[in-house]
Amino acid sequence: MNGFELGIIAPAFVASLIVLSTHVPLGTEVLRRGIIFIDLAIAQVAGLGVIAADTMGWEAEGWMVQIAAVSAALLAASILHWTDKRWPEVQEALIGVSFVLAATAGILVLSGNPHGGEHLKELLVGQILWVNFDQLLPAALISIAVLAAWLLMRDRVSGFGFYAMFAFAVTASVQLVGIYLVFASLIIPALATRRINRHGIRIACGYGVGILGCLTGLVVSVIADLPAGAVIVWCLAVVAILFARFVVSSVSSFNESD
Repeated sequence: MNGFELGIIAPAFVASLIVLSTHVPLGTEVLRRGIIFIDLAIAQVAGLGVIAADTMGWEAEGWMVQIAAVSAALLAASILHWTDKRWPEVQEALIGVSFVLAATAGILVLSGNPHGGEHLKELLVGQILWVNFDQLLPAALISIAVLAAWLLMRDRVSGFGFYAMFAFAVTASVQLVGIYLVFASLIIPALATRRINRHGIRIACGYGVGILGCLTGLVVSVIADLPAGAVIVWCLAVVAILFARFVVSSVSSFNESD
């Protein structure tokens, strides 16, 4: 691998670390609460905010776009928090409906844009290989704040506090890696480690699965000249399956034999 390829992979790998820093612990909590598709819905709404800002001619990397994305995500978080209190028995269905509405709204807004198809593709799959270190600083600051809040208040965060924290984390991530990779990085490590009972070990293993999957996906995508976001999702899935099959199963069998 030459220096040019390493120059592309390095910022992309840092971007994946920023995303994983919040998504691994939040994904474990999402899986525990049984609201699996909340990240898809909020990520899609945040993306809708980005599309709306782009339609109004705001600079793609400017603060106005960030404000639009965060505002849209927080609005979605407040609505989902309200529905969770009012109709908890159908919350997952309402989350799915929110995702579909936001996705189709984005299509409608971009219907008159000659580059609308490309914008939608970038929103879904992301452009992780083309991020630079200047783009990573705002996302890194948001992720540090979210992670610190989660570590300090994990046992006390509930209701709108959790939804708002989630909205900030997803908004910072979706513009870096796209909606598909946001969902994969949140849910796949959590699924791979679900049989590990000790929380600290589970989170550490989740980070390991996420880091190995992202790094493998980046290398494969560069070598094979394939879309990085899609390749990383598949590599995350393969690493998670291997981890759950051989590592977790072996540890469980060892514990049972004791």
